[in-house]
Amino acid sequence: MVTTMTETRASAYRPMIVSRPGETLAELLEERGITQVELAERLDRPVKTVNEIVKGKAMITPETALQLERVLGTPAEFWLVRESRYRESKARIEDMARLNGSSGWLKELPLRDMAAFGWITRLPDPGSMVAECLRFFGVANVEAWRERYESPLVAFRASKKVVSHVGSIAAWLRQGEREADRLSCAPFDKHRFKSELSAVRGLTLEPDPEKFFPALQQRCAQGGVAVVVVRTPSGCAVSGATRWLGDKALLQLSIRHKTNDHLWFTFFHEAGHLLLHRKRLFIERQERIDDDAESEADRFATDTLIPRQHGERLSRVTLSRESVRRFSDEIGIAPGIVVGRMQKQGLLPWSHLNDLKVRYAWSGQAGTSTDDEDC
Repeated sequence: MVTTMTETRASAYRPMIVSRPGETLAELLEERGITQVELAERLDRPVKTVNEIVKGKAMITPETALQLERVLGTPAEFWLVRESRYRESKARIEDMARLNGSSGWLKELPLRDMAAFGWITRLPDPGSMVAECLRFFGVANVEAWRERYESPLVAFRASKKVVSHVGSIAAWLRQGEREADRLSCAPFDKHRFKSELSAVRGLTLEPDPEKFFPALQQRCAQGGVAVVVVRTPSGCAVSGATRWLGDKALLQLSIRHKTNDHLWFTFFHEAGHLLLHRKRLFIERQERIDDDAESEADRFATDTLIPRQHGERLSRVTLSRESVRRFSDEIGIAPGIVVGRMQKQGLLPWSHLNDLKVRYAWSGQAGTSTDDEDC
């Protein structure tokens, strides 16, 4: 995980308790033998005001700081810095009490995996852990998290599985946003993105993700689409998602199924959503819900990978490795994708020719590839 300057500062140690500047003022008055009454006279302020400053009930304003500088010789900056640090520490103490009260929220999140993946740091006390997770999601409190992440997911096609795993899916989506923020990406251009997909289709022939994934990201970024691969935490049975971040689109993949036929179908399915449907959230998971948008995205992926004129010939491809390889070479697509298509159409048993698929093993963002012999 790349740690930004902001994240480093936010995680730095800060003492929770800072003495009020009034205590320093009282000590200084005692050293010099000055009473609060005398100080009030020199400041031309009510005694009550001086007393409230000493007790921390009243703030040292810039005007008061300048007056203390003239009367006591202590720089105004000293008093203003002391006042600022005291008020911050007081606010942090109050905030920590509220955070501790929100610690039940942590049970909704896949904390173990989030820490293992390097997304967050495990901290000993509940309040600090809540603060750490809020920083990860980029929200100020749990209420804002529920508004930004929980509400859209709960409303997402009323899926019980999505509702029960909101925290896990939200964490996965958020990490996708963080990954996308680090990518240079042009504003979304529907026509440019569509034109890039022809070249992207050719990348299916490259079995090594370390080689094809950077090229995939670069081409899609030219069309205004940030493509990221994010590991799924427990409870997140998601294969892909699309949504909009300002003027660019985010296409997020998980490689849950690990084989190249699944990866590339999911990619082109998500690309179909971006090209065919209005700006909304789409999440692809194990529990598929049939609707027009999903069917259209499926058709787009199917016809892009194996165009219809070639797809009609699939039934005539014999069930041999040589025949599948010849067909895939002819149409310029990876053999494993042809195998997956034939299996899905019932033209080939699910147990046959899986060695023609490429299986990705997780290793960093893009992963590595191995032959798939037991899928």
